[in-house]
Amino acid sequence: MIIAQQKPLEEIVESLASYKKVLVAGCGTCVTVCLAGGENEAKDMAAKLELIGHECEVVTLERQCDTEFIETLDEEVSKYDVILSMACGCGVQFMAERWPDTIVLPALNTSFYGVNRDVGYWTEMCQGCGNCLLALTGGVCPVARCSKSNFNGPCGGSQSGSCEVNDDTDCAWQLIYDRLKRQGKLDCLTKMMPVRSWQTSRDGGPRAIRRTDVNVEVEENE
Repeated sequence: MIIAQQKPLEEIVESLASYKKVLVAGCGTCVTVCLAGGENEAKDMAAKLELIGHECEVVTLERQCDTEFIETLDEEVSKYDVILSMACGCGVQFMAERWPDTIVLPALNTSFYGVNRDVGYWTEMCQGCGNCLLALTGGVCPVARCSKSNFNGPCGGSQSGSCEVNDDTDCAWQLIYDRLKRQGKLDCLTKMMPVRSWQTSRDGGPRAIRRTDVNVEVEENE
C-alpha cells in the first residue's frame, strides 16, 4: 500500500492563493486506508478552505491512477480554477496528464510502500526495486528495511538488535538472521550476494510494465 500524509495546511493554502473555485478530489484506495486523502479527509479539507474564502466542491474517485475512474470528470474540470488532489503522487500526475490545461495541485506528501501495523501506524516495507530477493533473506527486505540497504550482513553500528539510526528501529539483518534461524535456513547467509544491478530500480529511469500475454476482451454493444 502507498502511504502518504497531508501537507501542512499553510503550504496548501499558499499553493491555492491565486484560485477561487477548487475541486477537492479524494481517492478511495491507499490514501483512504492511511487516513490521508479519502472522502472524509477531502470533506474536511474543503471545509477548511471554505473558511478562508475558497469555493469548494468535493468528489471522491475510486482510484485516481486509473483512466476509467478519472475520465468521469472530463466534463467537469473546466468548471474549476484548480483541482486539489488528495491522492498520492501517481494520482496527481495522472490527472495532470489527462487535463494538461487544468492546474492539478497535491495535498499530500507520498511517503513509502508500507503496511498497517495498528490504528494510525504504518511502516515501510518495500521500495519497489524491481528485483525482489526476499527468498534469500527470510522475507525481510534489506533494501527498504536496512537503513544502509546493506546486502551482505549488518553494518558495525547495530547494537542489541537495533539500528544505529534509531534505537526504536530494528536492525534488518538481525531480523533476517532470526527469521532464517527459525526456518532452519541459515545456510542462506553463507551465500555472497553478487554486485547488484539497479537497472530494474530508479537507476534505469522511469519504469513501465506492458503485459503482452494478457487477452483483453471488449464487449461490443449491439
